[in-house]
Amino acid sequence: MGYKTPCHAYEIARAGDERTPALAALVAIFRNRSKVGSHMSRSNTEGNPAPTEYACHSASEHGACPSCASGERLGFRFSYAYQPIVDIAKREIFAHEALIRGVNGEPAPSVLSQVTEDNRFRFDQACRVKAIKTAAKLDMQTKLSINFLPNAIYRPELCIRSTLEAARAHNFPVERIIFETVEGERISDAKWLTEVFREYQRIGFLTAIDDFGAGYAGLNLLADFQPDIIKLDMDLIRGIDQSRARQAIVRGTVGICAELGIKVIAEGVETADECSALQDLGISLLQGYLFSKPLFETCSQTESLIWPG
Repeated sequence: MGYKTPCHAYEIARAGDERTPALAALVAIFRNRSKVGSHMSRSNTEGNPAPTEYACHSASEHGACPSCASGERLGFRFSYAYQPIVDIAKREIFAHEALIRGVNGEPAPSVLSQVTEDNRFRFDQACRVKAIKTAAKLDMQTKLSINFLPNAIYRPELCIRSTLEAARAHNFPVERIIFETVEGERISDAKWLTEVFREYQRIGFLTAIDDFGAGYAGLNLLADFQPDIIKLDMDLIRGIDQSRARQAIVRGTVGICAELGIKVIAEGVETADECSALQDLGISLLQGYLFSKPLFETCSQTESLIWPG
């Protein structure tokens, strides 16, 4: 079990959790109203590191904290662009993916380059709150897909509190929130990711594995856990209309997911021919520049999208 900061340790201590000597000591500390040192770095039971951070308040207060929502306490600020995920069969928007941007629309690397081991947990929490707050402000009526850092989570049921508070504060239905693993994030412990996803599903969130078929996201994950959604890696999609190999791989994946009750989204769709090939393979949920680029602090409307054919 991990605990990272005074405020998150407090959440555990307040519940009187004394299952380990370390937690028993924390309980005693908080009962005596003593100060906890500013550096508290531990690992969860699966060995995932818990970065050292500085906290402002308890996890349950994050949803209402303007500083956490804007990222001010990180030492840098960020915003979002939203890219639609369309249902081509129904000609409607299925969801919007929240994509990190600078406050003036700068590309994601300008923000992500400032994320370190010391602030990754706070950044992950701030991203959730900011994405929900902005989506609610835009009156988004579709599902909202939020990227998250699985290796930044130390105890799912506690770390999710800020998300729930933000959803309640901004009247955004929990069942319309999708959590997907971050593109390029190394999943160091598949068992840990499974535990996190199961807790999220128990609460009512939808779960998604991003970049499926690339790197650490593969069929072996599906043997132990079935997310609600998988997003096929764009390298599989690029030129699929001209590649029998890509078509065979995607056709097989779609068949497996159909048996397991998993929705499939194809990312990086850029041409009408790719779109047509994917429809022939049984995929109707599509995302890519063919329909819309990410729009800074704006959500798309069905009538404004480019619909091929």
